[in-house]
Amino acid sequence: GRHKSDRLRYDYYRDVTVALEAFKAGSYDLRVENVAKQWATGYDFPALSKGLVKKESFPHQMPSGMQGFTYNLRRPLFQDIKVRQALAYAFDFEWSNRNLFFGQYTRTRSYFDNSELAARGLPSPEELTILEPLRKELPPQVFSATYEPPTANDDAKLRANFQKALQLLQEAGWIFQDLKLVNAKTGEPFRFELLIDEPTWERIALPFARNLERLGIEMSVRTVDSAQYENRIRGFDFDMIVNVWGQSLSPGNEQREFWSSAAASEPGSRNLVGLKNPAVDQLVDQLIAAPDRFSLVTQVRALDRALQWNYLVIPHWHLPCARVAFWDKFGYPPVTPMQGVQLKAWWIDPVKNAVLTKQKGSGS
Repeated sequence: GRHKSDRLRYDYYRDVTVALEAFKAGSYDLRVENVAKQWATGYDFPALSKGLVKKESFPHQMPSGMQGFTYNLRRPLFQDIKVRQALAYAFDFEWSNRNLFFGQYTRTRSYFDNSELAARGLPSPEELTILEPLRKELPPQVFSATYEPPTANDDAKLRANFQKALQLLQEAGWIFQDLKLVNAKTGEPFRFELLIDEPTWERIALPFARNLERLGIEMSVRTVDSAQYENRIRGFDFDMIVNVWGQSLSPGNEQREFWSSAAASEPGSRNLVGLKNPAVDQLVDQLIAAPDRFSLVTQVRALDRALQWNYLVIPHWHLPCARVAFWDKFGYPPVTPMQGVQLKAWWIDPVKNAVLTKQKGSGS
């Protein structure tokens, strides 16, 4: 039921704005949209209002993976778990989603969100069997609470989040001095750098930096070229970055590269956070050795809990669907599979194509 077209042509555009305008002009037939602003405001043109172009969102059940502001635990500043927990209270996702993303995104709370692999609620009896032998090396919340990133639906809740953050920072040994947060023992100011390689991240990072400033924390945002960025990432030469860990429905050996103690010491590895935790090492090994699907899902959920409660990232967001705009000449299956829209299963509907060709030819 796939590959129903005799010929496919791919057009490449160096500029996203030019690419969108070319689609509107009919230079190509189908476009998967990745920019929330363009999806919300960029398709207001006659062909859409006349029904010649369709905008459809196709839901899927693929793991979102984890995108977020990523700590480098190799830095002494971020080795205290309370510090990592505190900074998450300064990120106002709801403001960003409302003002920057047109309300299109869902907050990510799991490293395997949007799938059956995500940990939900309290641990099941099967998960507890896995986790209990590792209790000493895991945060106690793994066993007693459901992880949810901080939310701020209004200014009052945001102020409460700041108060919670300050409480955690004070418990970690930081105090206010001359409107700055400083280490109570050394007097060193709380200061770090967010390293990015795409200017588009600045509009998300700068409001976060302003919120941190209210806590007396200085976060500088530094944008570098891709080559310099890659070199610094490979050498773990950063305080904080924006990172994405992609996940599949069948996690396996790649989890060692993401989370193992051995990978944390290998330059160029994907363990960018520098996590070294014996319990996580064991959970990863057990996940890889899972003998069946039920065991795999249970092992992944147990690992998910350990990662969530170690506060390795400040979670961002994900989109549980694919946004597709297309000229109305296609047929496609009525049911979207778990893996999401399958464009290779689409075909050109001769009736629709004839109608579209006639309408475009008449200029209507």
